[in-house]
Parts: sequence; structure tokens; C-alpha cells
Amino acid sequence: MNYLSIIWDPSIGIDLGFFTIRWYSLMFVIAFVLGLHLMKKIYINDGINPDKLDPLFMYVFVSMLIGMRLGEVFFYNWGYYQNNLLEIILPFKKQVGAEALFGIIKGWKFTGFTGFASHGAAIAIPIALYFYAKKHLQKSWLFILDRMGIMVALAGFFIRFGNFFNSEIYGKPTGSSFGVIFKGAGETVPRHPTQLYEAFSYLILFFALWYFYWKTDKKKQEGFLFGLFMIVLWGLRLTIEYLKEPQVEGREDILLGLNTGQLLSIPLILIGVWLMIRKSPSAK
Repeated sequence: MNYLSIIWDPSIGIDLGFFTIRWYSLMFVIAFVLGLHLMKKIYINDGINPDKLDPLFMYVFVSMLIGMRLGEVFFYNWGYYQNNLLEIILPFKKQVGAEALFGIIKGWKFTGFTGFASHGAAIAIPIALYFYAKKHLQKSWLFILDRMGIMVALAGFFIRFGNFFNSEIYGKPTGSSFGVIFKGAGETVPRHPTQLYEAFSYLILFFALWYFYWKTDKKKQEGFLFGLFMIVLWGLRLTIEYLKEPQVEGREDILLGLNTGQLLSIPLILIGVWLMIRKSPSAK
């Protein structure tokens, strides 16, 4: 028996008898509720009417779901979805022998949306925030990105915890007695809990950005906080990917030993570097 490893096989959620609250969904809810609470403090400090948080929630929530879904489709699994286009927008999958859906449609099974990619959200959310800032704040795009970066770092902490509960996106075997055995995923050897590596790294990033906003004048240098967020978050993602199992078979070594997730992280890191070193009007 291996006493140095942790056997991880949690329930799928909190069973209420008539309904099960899945851990991953619960982590999402906590992230949004806590994020809105903290964002309200920031809005009050910036002299912005907290009522403008309602449209902010909708812009972020909708763009995040669309972006993560399309990121999964086009960055990771286009080979499958190009022949199953309906599954991009519908939470069902074709399955031979599946019971008739709603007693009518045969060959389809309700699965929920089973694929999301954070790189897609990294593109969709900033685009949505551009229109939000223009329509609802009458402030610059970077003004809202600086503040949202703080909240996204915190959300990343909870989302990766959700991945840990789901026993997904875990790492390679540690090759030692240390690690986590993801029994629920059928694993029998200790692996790197890369979800936790990312989760706690994002939590540290959140506290760093929170400190810079409240205790320094860096929030006046538009783009600095968001640039720092981009460099650290995607730099961490690029590094921790070396410990992860490949998410797409056959694409774990596309270019210079880098996989899909790492290649997508590089331009985001470079954008962060540019934002931090540029001379913003507010800094001048």
C-alpha cells in the first residue's frame, strides 16, 4: 500500500435527493458571486455606480461560455466537431443505442457541454468587455480589463478546483510515491495534481493584483495590472503544461516541443509584456 499518495475519488456533487449540485458547477457559482462582491468594492472605490455590475455579469458570463466552447471546438477538437456541427451548440451527443430523447428522438444522449477551453475565453471576454466599457462605462477598454483581470485570477482558482473534483486535466505520473491517484478516472498510479498547482498559483496572483490595486498607484497606469495578469497566468499555464497529460492525442509536440495549450499561451504572454512596458496616457 502506498501511504505517500492520496487516493482521490470524490462524489460528483452534493446529492439533495431530487437534484445533485455538481462540484464543478458550485465552483463556478462561488467564483461569480464572490467576484461580483469584490468588483462592487472596486466600482465604489472608482466612483462607478454599482448598478453597472448587472450588465457586466451578463457580458462576462455569456462571452465566457461562448469563448470557452468555441475554443474547445476550434483549438482542440475540430477534427471531431467538423462532422458533428450540431454538438457545438447542443448539449447532446450522437450515441448508437441511446434511448429515445424525450421519447421522440433516437440515437442522441443528453451529456451537457463536455468541452471548454480557457484560451477561447481569453479571446472572447476581452472583446465583450470592449463593448461593455464603451456602452456602459464610457471609459477606456484597458480600464475595465485591469480590474477584471483581478477577478478572473480568482475565478481561475475556483474553476481549477472544480477540475480537481472532476478528476480531469490532471498531470503525468510522478514516477514516485508522491502524488494523487485519480481513482474516479480509472487511474492506479500517483500523478501530478496539476489542477491544484494552477489553482493555488492563480490565488497568489489574485492577492498580488489585489495588493497592486489597493496599495499602489499602478491602477492609474492603464494596462499594467492586466499585463501582469496576462504574463503570470499564461506563463504559469505554459510551464505547468509540461506536467500535464496531453489534452489532444497526437498534438502534444507540435512545434519546438510545445503543445497546443503552450503555443496559444505565448502570444498572450507577449501582449502582457507589451501592456506593462508601454507608456500609457494616464502614466504620463
